Amino acid sequence: MRIRLDAIRDCLEGAIPGQIATADAEGVPNLAYLSQVQYVDAGHVALSYQFFNTTRRNILANPVARVALIDPVCAAHYRLSLQYLRTEEAGPLFEKMKAKLAGIASHTGMAGVFRLLGADIYRVLDIERVPGRTLPVPAARRNLIAALRASAETLCECADLDSLLAQTLNCLEMQFDIHHAMVLLLDARAGRLYTVASRGYPVSGVGAEIGLGDGIIGVAARERTPIRIGHFAAEYSYGRAVRDSLARNGLDAGLETEIPLPGLPDSRSQLAVPIRAGHQLLGVLYVESPLDLRFGYDDEDALVALAGGLGAAIQLLQHAPPEAPGSPAPAAPPGATPAGPPLRVRHYAENHSVFLGPDYLIKGVAGAILWVLLSDFVAHGRTAFSNRELRLDHRIRLPELSDNLEARLILLARRLIERQAPIHIEKTGRGCFELRVERPLELLELPPAD
Repeated sequence: MRIRLDAIRDCLEGAIPGQIATADAEGVPNLAYLSQVQYVDAGHVALSYQFFNTTRRNILANPVARVALIDPVCAAHYRLSLQYLRTEEAGPLFEKMKAKLAGIASHTGMAGVFRLLGADIYRVLDIERVPGRTLPVPAARRNLIAALRASAETLCECADLDSLLAQTLNCLEMQFDIHHAMVLLLDARAGRLYTVASRGYPVSGVGAEIGLGDGIIGVAARERTPIRIGHFAAEYSYGRAVRDSLARNGLDAGLETEIPLPGLPDSRSQLAVPIRAGHQLLGVLYVESPLDLRFGYDDEDALVALAGGLGAAIQLLQHAPPEAPGSPAPAAPPGATPAGPPLRVRHYAENHSVFLGPDYLIKGVAGAILWVLLSDFVAHGRTAFSNRELRLDHRIRLPELSDNLEARLILLARRLIERQAPIHIEKTGRGCFELRVERPLELLELPPAD
């Protein structure tokens, strides 16, 4: 090809609809507008299959097409010669296009009309530039390669998960000019993602969960592929995703144990990138913006690379050499007994939900960890603990692979701070922490509510 496909990816954003020309078996031509042209790789594109119309019939009878595209920045025109190969009706590419089409449909008032039936895969045979005047190309907003390099150098200095998460969000803000972001990690046993860090929201939402396949975050995790939307799409919004997830899991009634996800109420651009280590899914890096078309292909490439480094760092920290066994944890010293009215702590064993007084705090593995810590404090006066002993504690039942213990402790410590609880978890060294309790505790083990 005279022109590389990856050099004209801005034409594929859908800001200016493309046109497709086909012909039937007798050579009768047809021209139609395209809802979406998706970059697949350097030699292939995917076109949205939405209707069984003349274009569709022509392609099945005569599998060649010409597509006209316009660069939305400089107005350069291009013609692509294509050969139809196949249609995909499920999988990562289909989900990418489905999410993007939902945004386009909402933006153009066609939400009830546009529905993706399949992703038609085409081989790009040639690309030609159409002669004509163009506009000057404005300077790039920032150098994403330089931003990625600076971020990689910063993350390499992180020695623990807490600093790694904090520096990731710092880099997104300082290097990439992204001010709304969150990191979610996977609870593989529960099939859900939980928020461990966020930036740019009135409340952090630490501990908030979303199921695999729910919303843009859940779809990116389930399909293990980046999902990017340039316009608001109601079916991928937080509220709908969370409601659908709760209903499917039978959690839309009974105890109020859901922490609201953070998020922009007027989010216009969204990008969710899987965090992986090899073939293992660890979580999702999610960014958003109140601006339309804020994230393009280049932003997606850069954040995929950043998430790859983040996944490798998380995996490395998880598989760091275990802490050497230390001396037994001491009991609370004389005179350290908390004063004040007792705090009633309720624990529901079915899902390890923990309530401080009437208020919900946390559930799941993090709830099980807190209950063990508080039980040992009340029974034995223990305040010092190590990650190593928690991993071996049969009462917590951590998953054998990728237990994410450090992430659970970070999540738990932050939730306690957010709820202004008289209980604190403070790190005292590598793999060691201290439990600090400021009020007497009354522990109640309760059956699940009806």
